[in-house]
Amino acid sequence: MTPDDVARAARMLDDAEIRREQIRPLTLDFPDMGMDQAYAVQAAWIERKLARGASVTGYKIGLTSRTMQRTMNIDTPDSGVLLDDMAFANGADIRAADFLDPRIEAEFAFVLAAPLAGSHVGIDDVLAATAYVVPALELISARSTRTDPATGYTRKVFDTIADNAANAGYIPGEVRIDPGAIDLRWQGALLAKDGVIEDTGLGAAVLDHPARGICWLCERLAAYGQGLDAGQFVLSGSFTGAVPVTAGTRIRADYGDFGTIDVGFV
Repeated sequence: MTPDDVARAARMLDDAEIRREQIRPLTLDFPDMGMDQAYAVQAAWIERKLARGASVTGYKIGLTSRTMQRTMNIDTPDSGVLLDDMAFANGADIRAADFLDPRIEAEFAFVLAAPLAGSHVGIDDVLAATAYVVPALELISARSTRTDPATGYTRKVFDTIADNAANAGYIPGEVRIDPGAIDLRWQGALLAKDGVIEDTGLGAAVLDHPARGICWLCERLAAYGQGLDAGQFVLSGSFTGAVPVTAGTRIRADYGDFGTIDVGFV
């Protein structure tokens, strides 16, 4: 992809989100898109949002579970950028029509007390740099169709990465968890839609430990001379499946001793 191709692809995703109209997978128009090019498109799209006044609050990590990796035919996670206008409060009513094919996932988020950078960051480093962990829901959205209706073509992982790893929003819980006091591998949630449990999961589904996703993210960012900053909010990866939502849906994630997150879609 040329620099003009990258800019055009970012504009296509931006326009799709603004118009609330999905486009076909970018890899149909840019068949030579690979991992680096997909992240370049993502970065160019984020720059468009920053130019309109948004600010970076952190990152999301996706495709951390083996189930999702098998679904996408990939053996590595992906990541996206969180912005301030993506945050919703626990208990919020969210307009479903503002998002394309919206879905909800349950996970843990790390709030950093110190910077993290480098290609050899370990779990102990992540825990030492973490101020606290909170339960969190991720709201995902697909600016490109999962399957192109005209051709039957299924989007690739590069399409998802370019699409800011499908991120659209996040909803933190209120209970702050000391990650050094518990084993996050054995902590999880019950994810319910309209009062019915749709999925459950444990933190171990995320690369055997939620902090390991952040190790992976540091390694990926290090390749570009970047790292994580103190104060950033990092979604470490979902340990449940993605639950579709529409107007009228109520979502409740029960994290046991660590509280609940409730959101409605209107």
